[in-house]
Amino acid sequence: MVLRRKRRRRRLPARRPQPQRSQEQRPQSRRPQPRRRSSAARRQLIPVFIAVLLIIIIMIAMFISYLVKKYSPSEERMESKEYFNVSSEDEVAIIMQDELTELKAKMIDGEVYVDTDLLYDHLNSRFYWDAKENLLLYTTPTELITAEVGSKDYTVAKTRFTETYAPVRVDGDTAYVALKYIQKYTALEFEVMTDEVNRVHIIKEFGTVDTVTVKKDARVRYEADIKSMILTDVVVNDVLYVLPQEEALEEWTKVRTANGYIGYIRNKYLGNKGQETTTSNYEEPVYTNISKDYTINMAWHQVTNQDANSKVLESIAKTKGLTTISPTWFFLNDNDGNVESLANQDYVNYCHQNGIEVWALVNDIEYKDTILDYEILSRTSSRQRLVNNLIAKAIEFDLDGLNIDFEYINEDSAKAFIEFIRELSIMCRLNGVVLSVDNYVPAAHNMLYNRKEQGIVADYVVIMGYDEHFSGSPEAGSVASIGYVRSGIENTLQEVPAEKVINAVPFYTRLWEERPKTDEELADEPENSEYIPYVLSSSAYGMDAMDRILSENSAEREWNEEAGQYYAEYTAEGNNYKVWLEEEESIELKASLIKEYNLAGISAWKLGFERQDIWDIILRYVN
Repeated sequence: MVLRRKRRRRRLPARRPQPQRSQEQRPQSRRPQPRRRSSAARRQLIPVFIAVLLIIIIMIAMFISYLVKKYSPSEERMESKEYFNVSSEDEVAIIMQDELTELKAKMIDGEVYVDTDLLYDHLNSRFYWDAKENLLLYTTPTELITAEVGSKDYTVAKTRFTETYAPVRVDGDTAYVALKYIQKYTALEFEVMTDEVNRVHIIKEFGTVDTVTVKKDARVRYEADIKSMILTDVVVNDVLYVLPQEEALEEWTKVRTANGYIGYIRNKYLGNKGQETTTSNYEEPVYTNISKDYTINMAWHQVTNQDANSKVLESIAKTKGLTTISPTWFFLNDNDGNVESLANQDYVNYCHQNGIEVWALVNDIEYKDTILDYEILSRTSSRQRLVNNLIAKAIEFDLDGLNIDFEYINEDSAKAFIEFIRELSIMCRLNGVVLSVDNYVPAAHNMLYNRKEQGIVADYVVIMGYDEHFSGSPEAGSVASIGYVRSGIENTLQEVPAEKVINAVPFYTRLWEERPKTDEELADEPENSEYIPYVLSSSAYGMDAMDRILSENSAEREWNEEAGQYYAEYTAEGNNYKVWLEEEESIELKASLIKEYNLAGISAWKLGFERQDIWDIILRYVN
């Protein structure tokens, strides 16, 4: 039998009696708190928190970097060669009147040279380069100045002068002229800088310019932006030249620095404002002209042979108040500057006895198919021969003037033509011979005559106020409608002083014939050609002759207000005829423009086409 030990019950200490709690004081039943799990979760959140914090720090850093990048000035600089766009050591950038241009000059033996195109287009168009004879010419009112390629000598009239440099050099097909030489005859100042790249600042317009001083070391930037590239540095007390801005900028000013950079500087670096006055030591020459103290009443007299000179007595007898006559006496007859002459001393003597001046006409029309204006005028030798021949004729026949009527000037001969007028004006001025030049009504196709220069060097500029519709016109129309004439005067007055302008009127009328095309002619035309059912042609008639034709065909006249002329049409032998008449009323309208615009006078083509009472009408406006 196994005896079981009696287990003693452990006596617990007696509990202290607990005070009775009210219902409110009794603790609620407690839920078990997962303390170990909470700590683990917190430990898991720490990396997340650190990651978020790092992201925030990175974002803050990026934002700060962005702000720094946005609001701190750029330190990037533009290379001088890039800014001035020069690619070789002898190339010279050109700053023209506070503007950096794409134009380039050339450094030769320490002197700055520009090519003749740049010279003509931007500095002084009165220079003339003769590429055929390698001569550079310049005209003053009384002298012709000549420089030969590569020589340090140049001549003024017949006097020789010497410079320390060659005024003109040639490289290949390009001629270059020294800026120092140009400056002798041009109102310009220039400064050459060679410290970083070759550059020159040229001033052509003079007066007062605004300046500003630098009050704190700063930088001039390419654009008005702190992020724009730096062009150059400026320091305290540097003087900057203030330039116009396309739009106002609150914080920036556009400036040119003394060393030729053009850019922007922040206003906070700028101090006192000021002004500088720029001047030139060059004095523009004064071109004296012969100016009549009466209103000129001129007419052209077409002379085709010596026998025609005898008709001057009859022609003048039909006029009234004529002050000047221009016989068509001289023709270009070869490409070397020689002239064919129909001049007649008795003719001149008779005109002088009647108080009429003789301005002999010189034309390029007679032999236009074989004689080329360009060949004569572009070579100095032939051009000078022409000038000397004309002056010799003027002196020989005691002419009062020359009237130049060159109607075949083109783009090739344009510069040579105006050089011819300049050189001829010198000789005319020295010999007291009036020089007048005939011009078409200004239009897009005939702007090569340089009317502005004519208005300076010549005594009179004549507008041939006719041929609005000429013999080869594609449509019938007026020879000289009043609107066409008025427009020609107004456009000429934009370039030439009124006291030098003579307006020419037509004494002729053009009768237009519209002949229906034959079936064969219509069949031969290209399919894409404009359909015109007639062949157009015309013939010129004097006033009386035109009146007879209209009378014979019972044509009625009707006043055309827009044209300022009578219009008539008729049909004869299946052809249509149209005419815009020149007669007393149309001529009076044109003559009245002389007083309206205070012009120097009137001329007419041609003597013999007018009715005698036309002169009474003209006299109302030239006295």
